Amino acid sequence: MRQDAGINASAIRYYERNGVLPTPVRVSGQRRYSEDTLTRLRIISVAQHAGFTLDEIKVLLASTGDGQPAHEQLQALAVRKLPDVDALIARAQIIRGWLATATSCGCDDLDLCGLFSAETGTAITSLPVLHVAPTR
Repeated sequence: MRQDAGINASAIRYYERNGVLPTPVRVSGQRRYSEDTLTRLRIISVAQHAGFTLDEIKVLLASTGDGQPAHEQLQALAVRKLPDVDALIARAQIIRGWLATATSCGCDDLDLCGLFSAETGTAITSLPVLHVAPTR
């Protein structure tokens, strides 16, 4: 089953211990998983790649078992997650701009480089996108 899901056995055991996956039936000491478990593993994988925490994934999976339409919980989690993703995108754009500027830096000394000056600060989120010419 773990080969079908492409997941390590240790991850599957972790999900079982944390209540994300049901405890499987054992036959002759070996775990036997249902197709539902394989489906849950796919849901877990996609949700993790979308940035959901394990606790959020538990909430999402629980909503399908309590008769509530799955889309309600998914939408609620997505609405809460979007501001975090927007902040990450904004930060990544600032970093990309800074790095793009750094590719054309011609400074011989980083102490004099405008990318690292006291005026722009050391935190990358406060650096300007455009290269500031060094003062000599």
